[in-house]
Amino acid sequence: MFYWVMKRIFLGPVLRLLFRPWVKGLDNVPAEGAAIIASNHLSFSDSIFMPLMVPRPVVFLAKSEYFTGTGVKGRLTAMFFRLTNQLPMDRSGGAASAVSLNAGMDVLTSGGLLGIYPEGTRSPDARLYRGKVGVARLALQAGVPVIPVAMIGTDKVQPIGKRLPNIRRIGMIFGAPLDFSQYADQADDRLVQRKVTDEIMFELMRLSGQEYVDEYAAVVKLRLAGAETAGPEGEDPAAGPEGKDPAAGPEGKDPAAGAL
Repeated sequence: MFYWVMKRIFLGPVLRLLFRPWVKGLDNVPAEGAAIIASNHLSFSDSIFMPLMVPRPVVFLAKSEYFTGTGVKGRLTAMFFRLTNQLPMDRSGGAASAVSLNAGMDVLTSGGLLGIYPEGTRSPDARLYRGKVGVARLALQAGVPVIPVAMIGTDKVQPIGKRLPNIRRIGMIFGAPLDFSQYADQADDRLVQRKVTDEIMFELMRLSGQEYVDEYAAVVKLRLAGAETAGPEGEDPAAGPEGKDPAAGPEGKDPAAGAL
């Protein structure tokens, strides 16, 4: 009820008036039935603007930190996220991320729309980064289409670290649904999961026009943070031994396995 009231009566009309969002391809979102909406991630406000334009409710997997804040601000933030149909996503990997994915699966099995950011975190520089395979696992296991959506200009409205938004027009492009039913019997195959994820990211790159970087955004953020606290002779403390990717597992194993 809160979701509907905020979208239709209070928050929605105000945002439409101020930011005048334009939309292309909205008819690619099915009127009924389960589907995954996979979006690039430029700004915190992506989770507000995109569901505003989709007629059906969209349930997002949002980072768990939004639900665990302390103090008045933290509790209000957690309440807002819960009341707006968002679910906590543990991004640490392993069993914790698997539990979060199960919550997303529940949305799909009940016929809902699940919103996912395959990059796992906001882009640090408006480029598009490598997708994590959780989106593929969900799509293959649930047997649902994936609708790519490119958010346009939201990084200019609310850059990382900026609390008050800039008033300017934003847009979004919904691509044609991607059907991966041919891989239905290979849902647990890691190579297939990577192939499906890469296909989704290619569509996001095509729709958004962003430069693609074949690296995880989270790793880049670690490196940028490390550069600010670099040791002697510019040594990057965020890098592992011999410059190994700090987020990589044994033998370069994909750290995104089982995570979004």
